[in-house]
Amino acid sequence: MNGEKINNSTIKPRILVAPLDWGLGHATRCIPIIQTLLKHNADVLLAATGGVKFLLEKEFPQLKILHLAGYQITYPRRKKFFLPKLATQLPKLFFAIRNEKKWLKKILKEEKIDAVISDNRPGLYDAYIPCVYITHQLQIKTGSKITDTLIRNFHYSFINRFQECWIPDNQSGQSLAGKLSHPVSFPAIPFKYLGPLSRFEKNQLPVAYDFLLLVSGPEPQRTILEEKLLQVFEQGTYSFVLVRGLPLEKKTLVLQSTRSKVFNHLSARELNEIILQSNIVVARAGYSTIMDLAKLEKKAVLIATPGQTEQEYLAEFLNDKNLFASISQEDISLHTIETAYKKTTEMIPDSYAMMHEEVIIEWLAKLRHRASAM
Repeated sequence: MNGEKINNSTIKPRILVAPLDWGLGHATRCIPIIQTLLKHNADVLLAATGGVKFLLEKEFPQLKILHLAGYQITYPRRKKFFLPKLATQLPKLFFAIRNEKKWLKKILKEEKIDAVISDNRPGLYDAYIPCVYITHQLQIKTGSKITDTLIRNFHYSFINRFQECWIPDNQSGQSLAGKLSHPVSFPAIPFKYLGPLSRFEKNQLPVAYDFLLLVSGPEPQRTILEEKLLQVFEQGTYSFVLVRGLPLEKKTLVLQSTRSKVFNHLSARELNEIILQSNIVVARAGYSTIMDLAKLEKKAVLIATPGQTEQEYLAEFLNDKNLFASISQEDISLHTIETAYKKTTEMIPDSYAMMHEEVIIEWLAKLRHRASAM
C-alpha cells in the first residue's frame, strides 16, 4: 500500500491491532481477529505491554509487538468502594487516552500503518486512515438509568471518532451480552455484529478433572477470589485445576491437595484442552471468558467481581437465561457452587458461524480498494 498501485488481491494492508490491558480478555478475544487478518493476507502489527504483551507473544511469535502503555486500573477490596475507586482513577484514564492518541500519530509515521483495530482503547483513532473500535459494552451499566444514558453518550463521543464499530455478540437470536450489546440507541457510525469471538475449538476429550478454577482480572480482587476458592477446594475431595491468570508470574504456587494442579498461565491450546477435560468450570463473569465457554458449550458457575456492574449484569442475565449459573463472591462455598451448577439446565446453542470472518473480509476489501485508488 502507501501509494502502490498493484493488483487489488495482492495488496497487503498493514494493520495495527491494539487490545485494552484491563485484564487479559480483550487480548484473548482479539486472537481470532488477528488469525483471520493473517489468513486473508494482511500485515499485522500488535501493540501491548505487560501480561497482554506476554500473551500475544506466545500466540503470535512471528509478529512485531509495539510497546503501548496500559491503563493500569486497580480495584478496591470492598464492593461499596468500587465506583468511587474508579472515579478517583478517571484523571489517569483520560491521561492514558491522550497519550495513546499522541503515540498513534508517531507510530503511523514510523510504521506506515494503513488501518487500526482498537479493542476498547478510545484514543487509537486517526482521521486520515480507517479505524475500527471493538466493544461489547455499548451500554455501560451503573445502576442508574440517568447515569447509564450520560455514560453511554459520553462513550459514543469517543466511538463516533472511529469509522466503524464492531460488536462481539449475536445481533439476533441468543445474545451473550444482553442490553450491554443491544442498547436503546446506537453510535452514529456504521456498526456490525461479529458474533461471539473465541480462540477455542470444540473437541471431544475425556473428563480428567472435577473442577477448573479460572481466576483472572485486576488486583486485588483476583487474589481475593483465588484465596476463597482454594479455601474451599483444598479441603474437599474433588480433583481440580487452578489457572491463575498471571502470565508474568515466575513463582510456582504449591498447593496442599494431591488432587490438584496449578498453572500461572496456559497457552490458548493448553487452556482449550483443560476446559474440555474439566467437568465444571468456575470463573469470573468476564465477557471473553463467557464467549470462550459458550463456544465450547461448557456450563459454568460465574462469579462477578464485586462492584463491577458489567460482570454483575452479565452473571445475572445469563443465570436468568439458564445459560450459566452464578453466585456472589461473598457466598462462595462448595455447597453454593454445587447448588448453583445443578440449576443450570440448558446448554449454549451452537451459534458460532464465522460472522467475524465475513466482516473482516469485507473490511479488507474496502482497504484494498482504497489503496488501489490512491
